Amino acid sequence: MNQSPAPEYSAREQRGWYLYDWANSPYFTSVLLVFLGPYLTALAKAAADANGFIHPLGIPVDARSLYPYLISISVAGQVIFLPVVGAIADYGHRKKQLLALTAFIGAAATAAMFFIEGTNYMLGAALLIVSNISFGASIVVYNSFLPEIAPPDQRDAVSSRGWALGYAGGGVLLALNLLLLFRADSLGISEAKAVRISLASAGVWCVLFTIPVLFALRNRGPARVPPPGQNRVAVAFRQLAHTLRDTRRYPQTLLFLVAYLIYNDAIQTVLAVAGQFGSDGLGMPISQLTTAILMAQFVGIFGAIGFGRLAVRIGTKLAIATTLTIWAAILIYIYGFVYTAAQFFFVTAGVSIVMGGSQALSRSLFAQLIPKGKEAEYFSIYEISDKGTSWLGPAFYGLALQWTGSYRVAILSLIVFFIAGLAILSRVNVEKGEHDVLRASESPAQNPAH
Repeated sequence: MNQSPAPEYSAREQRGWYLYDWANSPYFTSVLLVFLGPYLTALAKAAADANGFIHPLGIPVDARSLYPYLISISVAGQVIFLPVVGAIADYGHRKKQLLALTAFIGAAATAAMFFIEGTNYMLGAALLIVSNISFGASIVVYNSFLPEIAPPDQRDAVSSRGWALGYAGGGVLLALNLLLLFRADSLGISEAKAVRISLASAGVWCVLFTIPVLFALRNRGPARVPPPGQNRVAVAFRQLAHTLRDTRRYPQTLLFLVAYLIYNDAIQTVLAVAGQFGSDGLGMPISQLTTAILMAQFVGIFGAIGFGRLAVRIGTKLAIATTLTIWAAILIYIYGFVYTAAQFFFVTAGVSIVMGGSQALSRSLFAQLIPKGKEAEYFSIYEISDKGTSWLGPAFYGLALQWTGSYRVAILSLIVFFIAGLAILSRVNVEKGEHDVLRASESPAQNPAH
């Protein structure tokens, strides 16, 4: 029997892989987190009727609810397209070309945001949906390179370096955009044009830094052939269905996954609407808002480290529960006490600290509760639960805002997700979950039926 050759790993390819985190992160910081929410809300309000409603496709929508609704729609689109992209990436042999296609479509849609102005909120809506789906798809392909470029004992370190470079890239472009805002008058441009340039810059940045990524990465091997009579998409969905059925053998893992699904949805929503709340809810100028978010980029690092040390002392599950309790307290504080820019800076620092802890520890705990040899399968479900359910929080927030007209009530409504997630997390028996996983790893491997 011929043995397949040992995989080859190179530091050059790993460095190229890191660079895509640097390339795409500004989209999530400069576009989604800072500029697009307040700017698109302003455009929608300019186009609204006397009651503050716009009517996209004939549907009455509070202008202030448009942005969270669009986030929900774009993430729902990710649920549909990301498994298809993942299937093509797994079974194809042109993975690098697929990364280029999805990244450049997202970058082009982002660069085109320069042309959003006046009352043309529909163009902004379309570009947001296209860009968010495309970048989500590119990250699926990007993540699929990791097992190919690093051996198992190096993947944590390689992945962490990519994340770190991503935080740096997001922070660097955001700082440059902040400088542009501060110098807009001296440069003879309006603040609105500076915002449009900042939005477009994330697309240009992605193109510039994705090109060297494509030179560094390489495709591997021939395409995997699906079983006769089935296409690659059908095979991918069948494998996902098998993995979902397999989770029933690990009830503690499944219970934690449900808890994470719920509370992470609220976390993602708070991050998505923070810029809109500061700009439209508190009347903060975009320069102050950008400064606050830039600060959060770096404060979050200390939060992740601090809660990591806390987890060593009190246990990961209890440390996560602590972060969720703090999240709930933050929402109450926002509802009752945040009225000024200084208070927004204070709460942004709190959010960034607890955000780093809650997300880093959740991934760590999940890693303890998955069967050996099935890490990729189970982490794919973890990622799907992240992307595939984060439409609930924005939709919930948007409806609360539309029904009550209050940003504070809309923010406070998200406390339901933290309380429910905390309640389910409290029922997770980590020791039993680890025992179930250990017992399964000692039993004969079970292969999915073909």
